[in-house]
Order: sequence, then structure tokens, then C-alpha cells
Amino acid sequence: MSKKHIKHWNLIVVGGGASGMMAAITAAGCGAHVLLLEQKEQLGKKLLATGNGRCNFTNADMELTHFHGEDALIQNALDCFSLEDTLNFFHKIGILPKQKNGYYYPNSEQAASVVSALEAELARRDVAVHTKAQVTKIVPLPSGFRVYTAEDSYVSDTVLLAVGLLAAPKLGSNGSFFDGIKELGHHFTPIVPALCGFYCEGTDFKAVSGVRAEGRITLYIDGEPKEAHCGELQFTDYGISGIPVFQISRLASAALKQNRQVQASLHFLAGMEKDELQKELLFRKEKLAEETAEQGLNGLLAAKLIPAILKKAEISHKTQMRKLSEEELERLAAVLTDFTLDLTKARDYEFAQICAGGIRTEEIDIKTLESRYLSGLFFSGELLDVDGICGGYNLQWAWSSGFLAGKSAAQRLGIKNHDKDQSTETSGRT
Repeated sequence: MSKKHIKHWNLIVVGGGASGMMAAITAAGCGAHVLLLEQKEQLGKKLLATGNGRCNFTNADMELTHFHGEDALIQNALDCFSLEDTLNFFHKIGILPKQKNGYYYPNSEQAASVVSALEAELARRDVAVHTKAQVTKIVPLPSGFRVYTAEDSYVSDTVLLAVGLLAAPKLGSNGSFFDGIKELGHHFTPIVPALCGFYCEGTDFKAVSGVRAEGRITLYIDGEPKEAHCGELQFTDYGISGIPVFQISRLASAALKQNRQVQASLHFLAGMEKDELQKELLFRKEKLAEETAEQGLNGLLAAKLIPAILKKAEISHKTQMRKLSEEELERLAAVLTDFTLDLTKARDYEFAQICAGGIRTEEIDIKTLESRYLSGLFFSGELLDVDGICGGYNLQWAWSSGFLAGKSAAQRLGIKNHDKDQSTETSGRT
């Protein structure tokens, strides 16, 4: 029978992103008849945008500390489909990995290469793919499920949901099936934007917009330091962004949702201790004595940032360097090492790379990613309450959880012949 006429499937995967594609490939590799439903016009739209289109798909440093969520859940998935498994899988479907400072990219440095390779593997695995197919309802049956779209319905032994959360809604993850998930008996932990920038107060951001500065950011919640990251800080017309900001974003977003006080301390010369910086400022006071304070900081900071620093230190930009008092130099050193901003709001979901939060972990069997409430219902990817920092960790979670959920769904049907090392072989079905 032609696939397009099949109405009863072993597995229906809802969501054609990274995790959904991996789950479909895995289950089909076990011999299951798989249908993949994607509401957008093409698969992997969010994947195409990752890494600024270059697709940082995993990382050499695969430690649990780079993830947020239940450790046992994360570790089980990583053990099931590891970094090595990921590299082998992608190499075997045509993606030659290239490492830069621990970050893995396709050698082409094009996310489109990864999406094309996954699409080709779906075809080799004989997975039926329906795009522009938005699922509207899933109804449990005495044995299996009926899955409804706007134009059709299908019966399946098992269902796997990989629909994401709310990040980048224009690319597909828009929460359109959250009510459907709740109707199936599941609940969500609070969902907040992550890997995003923040609206802030504490300086004239329009004046410093566009400035990029190497430094360190320390997150404070209710006055207590929580974590710090170094890298390129970016100033925008609304606040701050950049990878170090993304790394603190999960905790910051969650704290803002709880109406807690959230602040960021920026250290613009992270390679210098405060006493070293004070010596540098004294040196400049002596050698650039007749220059203004603004001119005296030239070469130390981006030009657009200097007026903001001086204003926060309560020093006139016209004051000559030789006239700066010891107290003013101390204030200047303090601002350069502790430029404090109040974070007021996370950027909207439209600008977030991922979300934190998801389906409550206690409602999931962490060994299989199957619902504890509804037999035959599985979850993978961002929909679960797991997220990682920048660097390929969220895609590794997509691959690992997708593999585990797809394998578990197939095993539930009594199909157990999957071999991770045979990822390019077809199932031989017609």
C-alpha cells in the first residue's frame, strides 16, 4: 500500500524540528511505520536559524553543569545518545563535523546542510512527511490514538510530541498545541524566554547602542551573586545582549517572572583586578595630565562607552586628568569593574533562542520519555523541562531526547532492532 493511503501508523511524530526529525528517523530505523507532521511549510525552520545560520549542533564539553533541569533525566538521555553518537550519526548522513574551540559545526558551516541531510535520512528511512499539517486534537483510543489535523485524521499506536515551547514563534514553536497537551493530562512548569537579551535601566542605552565590549557579567538576584560569564557584551537601544548575557538569561528570566530584584554587574576589564586598574588610571593621570577625562580613557574603552562610564562615576568629561582626585579615580575604577544595571524585562519570545520550563519532569518516565499518565504518549526536545547554555547544548538535547523517545516508542511496539551505528541504512519497507 502506498504511504499516502496509510491511515494507521505505528508512530506519529508531531513537530518537524531537530528533535522530531531525530525521533522519526530513530523509530523508523527500528522498523516502525512513522508519520511526521509539521505545521510549517518546511521541516527544521528553527534549525536553519541556529548559530546565525552556521548550526552549532553539539559541543565537545558535554558536562551536566551546562544544562538546567533534572540531572537524572538529562544524564539518561545523554547516556542513550552521546556526543560520540551524535558525531557518528551526522558523519554517516553526510555531515563532516568541524570543531572550533569545542563548538561543533558542519564543515560547510551551513545549517541548511544539516536540514537537507536529515530530510534525506527521513526519506531513506521511509518516513512519511506531511508539512502544513497543524495538529488540532489528539484523542486517546482503547488502543492507540487518533490525531486530527485541520484537513485529515490518522490513527496511530503511539504519538510523540516534539512541538517546542514559545521561542521564535514565527519559525513554528508558538504554543498552539499547549491546550491539547493539557487536555491529555499534562502540566507545565513556568515558561520563560532564555538565551535572550534584556531590557535594562541604569544608563542611556540609545547613546551606547552598538557598542561591543569584552568583559564579564555577574548576575545578582535580590542582591546575591548567582553566576558570572565572560565574553563579548553587547549594548543595544533597549539594554544588553551577547553570549555572556544569554548564559545568565535563564536564571534572570525566571527571577523577573517571580518579581524579584534582578541586576547585572558589568566588568569591562575582566583581565585586570581593581588594584591593577587603579594603577593604570594613575599612570594615565600622570602621562595624559592635560587631556580631558574623556580623552584620558581613549584606548581603554570603546569611544561611545566612555561618556556613560564617566557619568556613572559622577565625573565631568571635561575634567583634566591631572585634576582627578584619588576619590574620583577610585569611583572610576569601581564603575569600570562594577557597572550596575537593573534588568527589567526579558526580550520577547520572538527574540529568544529557546525557552526554559516545560512539561513537569515528574509526569515523565525519565528512562523512556513516555507519559506517566497516558501509555503510548512520548515527549522530546524543548517541550521537556530541560535547557542548556549557548554552545550546542540545546541541539544535543534535541538529538539525545529525540533518539531516546523514538527508540522507546518503537520498543513499546515490540520493535528492538535499532543500531545507532547503522544510521544510514534503510528499513527496506515498501
